[in-house]
Amino acid sequence: MHNMNEANKISVVINTYNAEQHLQQVLDAVKDFDEVLICDMESTDGTVEIAKRNGCKIVTFPKANHKSAEPARTFAIQSAANPWVLVVDADEIVTPALREELYRHIAQEDCAKGLYIPRINQFMGKPLKCAYPDYQLRFFIREGTEWPPYVHTFPKVNGRLDHLPKQRRDLAFVHLANDSVHSIMEKDNRYSDNDVDKKAYKKWGAGALLWRPFWRFFKCYVLEGGWKDGTRGFIYASLKGVYQFQLVAKMIERRSAKE
Repeated sequence: MHNMNEANKISVVINTYNAEQHLQQVLDAVKDFDEVLICDMESTDGTVEIAKRNGCKIVTFPKANHKSAEPARTFAIQSAANPWVLVVDADEIVTPALREELYRHIAQEDCAKGLYIPRINQFMGKPLKCAYPDYQLRFFIREGTEWPPYVHTFPKVNGRLDHLPKQRRDLAFVHLANDSVHSIMEKDNRYSDNDVDKKAYKKWGAGALLWRPFWRFFKCYVLEGGWKDGTRGFIYASLKGVYQFQLVAKMIERRSAKE
């Protein structure tokens, strides 16, 4: 625990729903922060018991029909006791180097009010080169921060933002989730439902069924270096394209139903 003035204290915020698989490992990695807050969406497994056993502060957000954690993010952040917040997913490890860097950062007089943190992702059993640095805006000043209630969004932070250097892989979140083709397609089906709401103002038509999947595949496989991951990279980039096809198809379907 870091004993310092109140202005330099950090709360770790973890949104959970049936997250018992990796939670103990995640909590072990953040136990030296000033506060660990679990915002649970009415889990039916052992998530809350694990949180209680580890002395976490626990708040509850109704699950209702939410398909992702984003609708609960702002509530979770505002439930934290400290001026600075680090949002960690229930399957991400915070390294000791990252913890020390965050405290070092906020000790500076004119520090950035939000930091993008790199993340190491796994697919088919190994880390993906093309999915790094996968920057996540997860560390910020609590006051004035709001998180839009849609999937794949970043919080709106009141102040200057900065990125931790991607060369420092020891500062990256380690994503424990070992994504498979099945898990990606299952998540994408849920997430795209939510994404349709977020992008409802877009007027994409049949042409977008071709160019959006192709562009996303090209970006991931060629520009972001998916080719370096061999066949795994080709499959991963293709799934990125499939997500875009799914999203546009659902948007067209929704428009058709209204006409």
